[in-house]
Amino acid sequence: MSTPRTKPLLFASATVLLFLVLSGIQPYDRMTWALEVFPIVIALPVLWMTYRRFPLTTLLYVFIFLHTLVLMVGGAYTYARVPLGFQLAELLGMHRNPYDKIGHFFQGFVPALVAREILIRGEYVRGRKMLAFIVICIVLAISATYELIEWGVALAMGQDADAFLGTQGDPWDTQSDMCFALIGAVAALLLLSRIHDRQMQYMNSHDAVC
Repeated sequence: MSTPRTKPLLFASATVLLFLVLSGIQPYDRMTWALEVFPIVIALPVLWMTYRRFPLTTLLYVFIFLHTLVLMVGGAYTYARVPLGFQLAELLGMHRNPYDKIGHFFQGFVPALVAREILIRGEYVRGRKMLAFIVICIVLAISATYELIEWGVALAMGQDADAFLGTQGDPWDTQSDMCFALIGAVAALLLLSRIHDRQMQYMNSHDAVC
């Protein structure tokens, strides 16, 4: 059944696939690119398969789309070499490329909205404070799992994993990555909870895709 959002979402999906192909034509490091864009390869089919029985809010689809762009750019250049990061470093007087922190911010921001939507619409949690607590716990669990995966890749690949890790010589990179994911989750809850609630209420009241 076609809905007002079907065509825009199909266009967004096609755009992601196009950018995915373009990002993989000549990436700085092929293995790093594959590892960085792997979440997109998993997420897109899941979103397509669940669209009819559990469509997400437009707000969430928009930020998922933005997150895929962040991942693909990071994969194509490697996070330590993204041009935007160098521009930000020069602007802010930093000694390292901060683009990976943008990635980890989104790693907290977007999963927080995903977790929040599933918990609310599934009626798994009652109470605003408990909802926020569980969402933040989920985000930190995802972030910690990602860091464990990075550790496993580093052990398996040795020095070849440097581009994927993107620590840039920072001994506290793991901790700061998780911190930025936490900041992203808190920012999502503080900035978007009201509009997120309105979109979910609209979907419930119309019993259709908003």
